[in-house]
Amino acid sequence: MAHTLLLVDDEQKVLDFVEPYLKGEGYVVVTAKTGLDALRLAKEHKPELAILDWMLPEMSGIDVCRELRRETAMGIIMVTARTDETDKIVGLEMGADDYLTKPFSLRELHARIRAVLRRMEGAGGDKERILQRGELSISESQCRVWKQGEELTLTPTELKLLLTLAAKPGIVYSRLQLLQAALAEDLLNDERTVDAHISRIRKKIEADPSSPVYIQTVYGFGYRFGGGASL
Repeated sequence: MAHTLLLVDDEQKVLDFVEPYLKGEGYVVVTAKTGLDALRLAKEHKPELAILDWMLPEMSGIDVCRELRRETAMGIIMVTARTDETDKIVGLEMGADDYLTKPFSLRELHARIRAVLRRMEGAGGDKERILQRGELSISESQCRVWKQGEELTLTPTELKLLLTLAAKPGIVYSRLQLLQAALAEDLLNDERTVDAHISRIRKKIEADPSSPVYIQTVYGFGYRFGGGASL
């Protein structure tokens, strides 16, 4: 079955450039020009992934991203002409899975779409396996996480990172290793992308994100799963 994508940009020339290409690659494409239309169409069509421009009328792409994250775990790729690294981190902290700067090639966009979709699909398996880590229960096959019985909403990227770390408590992963193991991309992602995703995961699973028990920083190297992560 074809994946449904939500393409959001207020410039018609961008829609005219990207939409035919994605349809030619076999996707079902729904387009929107405003943030409010994007939220409405997301509820109506339930796309697997949104390609979301930063600058939109009515509400910004960042605000749309935040609202989508409250209601869904769909993949989100932020697209913007802004090149400031801070903007990239803000987008990732709001829940985006990836970030693409204009101008971009259609081939690069397609590669990033496929990478996010692979992360969404690749966490599952035929055999049910529940990882019990302290107060956390993580289902690989269902791609779901609970804390003390309450389900948490994680993005596909956040889930892959959490699974990678939680599968081997105590093992230290460098940022590069997490990029390769959890994000499985050979694209131009910078290692600081991992920090933004880890920050969001901590806000969801830690009682005190400033003093994390589950995902611990190994200064100068990377991260490990430890503390309350008993089997």
